[in-house]
Amino acid sequence: MSLATILKVAVAFCAVANVDGGFLSKRQCSGGLQPSYPAPNVASGWTAQLVANGLTRARGLTIDSSGALLVAQSYSGVTRLTFTESGNCLSLASKTTVVSKNDLTHGIALSANGTTLYASSAEAVFAWPYNPTTGTSTGAISTIINNMNNADHISRTLTMSKKQPSQLIVSRGSNENVDAGTKDITSGRSQIRVFDLNALPSGRAYNYATEGRVLGWGLRNDVGVAEHPTTGGIWAVENSVDQLTRNGVDIHTDNPGEELNYLGALSDPVPSKPPNYGYPDCVALFKATGVPNSQNLKTGVQFSSTQSTTANDTSCAANFVAPRLTFESHMAPLDLVFNANGTEAMVTFHGSWNRQPPIGYKFGTIKFANGEPTEPSTSTTALTDILTMKSLTSCPSQCFQPVGLAVDSKGRVFMSSDTTGEIYVLQKTA
Repeated sequence: MSLATILKVAVAFCAVANVDGGFLSKRQCSGGLQPSYPAPNVASGWTAQLVANGLTRARGLTIDSSGALLVAQSYSGVTRLTFTESGNCLSLASKTTVVSKNDLTHGIALSANGTTLYASSAEAVFAWPYNPTTGTSTGAISTIINNMNNADHISRTLTMSKKQPSQLIVSRGSNENVDAGTKDITSGRSQIRVFDLNALPSGRAYNYATEGRVLGWGLRNDVGVAEHPTTGGIWAVENSVDQLTRNGVDIHTDNPGEELNYLGALSDPVPSKPPNYGYPDCVALFKATGVPNSQNLKTGVQFSSTQSTTANDTSCAANFVAPRLTFESHMAPLDLVFNANGTEAMVTFHGSWNRQPPIGYKFGTIKFANGEPTEPSTSTTALTDILTMKSLTSCPSQCFQPVGLAVDSKGRVFMSSDTTGEIYVLQKTA
């Protein structure tokens, strides 16, 4: 066999191998796209393909009953994408505007029957009649929840329960980094509430701060919220505080950790008092090194930046709900979804803005069994990296920043990147 023939065979083998795992480039997928930054690393057993770009800050994702991908674009509206398939490859077939509305920020959901579209601004949740066959809004907008406006943390995640299909879960973050006002439950901030859409008030919208059921409070900014497909448990990932000090020492590089919180199932008995997860007085430790007076602290334990009679490590541990898992600081988790049988949670990490070296900028998975993470609450290794940047030294300017997730009927995972205006699709190969 000649050298030229050997090289041709090697190239052909590599192309086939890349279809079985890794980043699917234009060479492997006809009509495929190449990012303007270095292509990300893909873990063994997965493929990733860039399937859409040119979007305006693509945030929340959902999939309609026709299999089309709906994308909430910040300050733009909702766009519908359809794709054609060729083996493991997808190519964009159509891109249409469903809703034009320049105050939308993040959240998107569909009713159980797929004929009502929900999206959120910083202030309100809106609803439109939706035709999944034509991919169009078929009627006038209505406001169903309001009084949510904040100066900071403007994402309002929307999660429609599949276990109780009339129940819409809505998260709202804090008004600033350390928002003392959230210690009053009537503020309506740093909370996750659920609203019964079969019992909308007559002639008006729900008031977020005074109505609905509080699933949890003391949650600084829990942007990713998901319902476990078998147990119905509600899980949320939290963006914790920035610039943390303790006893005058700057500990913000490695603390506090980002959190995975468990809020119970909607079918659980309603507690006499909604559970409080500690913010703003208490946060979760990720790494004890360099933290003053940390001899009694370990990963996942709630602690206080100060030691007063009202806020201290003892009261944090005794009075508030600790996270089920704790992740590295400042990774900024922004979405959470489960696979169909609930054995795996998937999380996007938008990436840090105030940490050196940078951290995050990735998509990862967490193993679950019986509706719970398989790792203990003290684990620092529960997250498996799946899609990561080759180098973070040029982030954020030359990196994707993952945000929204949606899983289709074939188990494919669609992921948005807001700063790059892109959609990726990830698939397991084994």
